[in-house]
Amino acid sequence: MKLRPLHDRVIVKRLEQETKTASGIVIPDNAAEKPDQGEVLAVGPGRRNDKGDLNAMNVKVGDRVLFGKYSGQTVKVDGDELLVMKEDDLFAVVQK
Repeated sequence: MKLRPLHDRVIVKRLEQETKTASGIVIPDNAAEKPDQGEVLAVGPGRRNDKGDLNAMNVKVGDRVLFGKYSGQTVKVDGDELLVMKEDDLFAVVQK
């Protein structure tokens, strides 16, 4: 199944969280927090302004982004947990 987000929404897949600290302590799954980074899998066309013009999106497919811990709506697609969120919910794009 493919998802095509509408308006200014994006589909994000959370990146895996590190399970070991820098000092070598292993963090169990039940104590680990949800990661706040993800990869953009799909991008909507953008939002229309009051004049009806389409505002382009600032993110593109493949971008690594930062977002809030509780941002977006979780959906399951083909066994994968994905997040659907508005572009406004994204904090930043991680530059490589």
